[in-house]
Amino acid sequence: MKVYIIGLGLIGGSLALDIKKAYPEAVLYGKDANQVHVEEALRLGIVGEQGNIEDVKQADWVIVAVPVDAMADLLPEVLNHIGENTIVIDAGSTKAGICKAVENHPRRRNFIATHPIAGTEFSGPSAAIEGLFNGKTNIICEVEKTAFKLQEKALKLFGKLGMRIRYMDPVSHDTHIAYVSHLSHISSFMLGKTVIEKEKDERDIFDMAGSGFASTVRLAKSSPVTWASIFKENKTNVSQALQQYIANLQIFQQLLDNDDYDGMFNELESTNRIKHILDGIQ
Repeated sequence: MKVYIIGLGLIGGSLALDIKKAYPEAVLYGKDANQVHVEEALRLGIVGEQGNIEDVKQADWVIVAVPVDAMADLLPEVLNHIGENTIVIDAGSTKAGICKAVENHPRRRNFIATHPIAGTEFSGPSAAIEGLFNGKTNIICEVEKTAFKLQEKALKLFGKLGMRIRYMDPVSHDTHIAYVSHLSHISSFMLGKTVIEKEKDERDIFDMAGSGFASTVRLAKSSPVTWASIFKENKTNVSQALQQYIANLQIFQQLLDNDDYDGMFNELESTNRIKHILDGIQ
């Protein structure tokens, strides 16, 4: 079993570790735009050999885990080189543009569009974690466009990695993910920016930051390369989500400025039910 991982960051590296555990006989090849990442992944044993895109014709699996703004150009090139029974999987956090980029490719049947909902705020090969995807949702888009026998193989792999499967069309995926993932990252980055600009003394931030601040800005430690590309690719949905979020912030500010503490309490209380929603998906 030959597996090519293109993109050796948190997601690609973690998939490599889990595949090695599930299929000990697998030979893993790695490729990354950053040669330092390739060398690090080899040193850490995440992959066994360096790979080239021309060699994916020998692959049983190709996993593409690169920034989403590079995916539209890279995926057709990968599909140009694969063998008849190669399965190509992407792990992009946006789906509409990616699916559009390959919709007319002669090897479209070899491609399965996925988004494993898992991650941390860390990046690079050293951030890879074994078991990262266990119990996590993996969204699959346009599964009907993938050859059935290849679907079966992919689902078997996802099952071995402990993933839960959900099917969704790419447009709906990008709309929903803008609210539940992309907006939270923007909030985290901008809260961090606000505090940095106000609190010029880094020691004050360190000494006074409680667990609430730390947990809220945790996502601001994420890779700007990854997230700038996601916001770019999902621009329209992210902009709409931001518009609604800003409107809610302005309402809260008005309640505060008007000493309307009953109104503020009602806002907080009505939103408090989010804990029941989140408790239900733990």
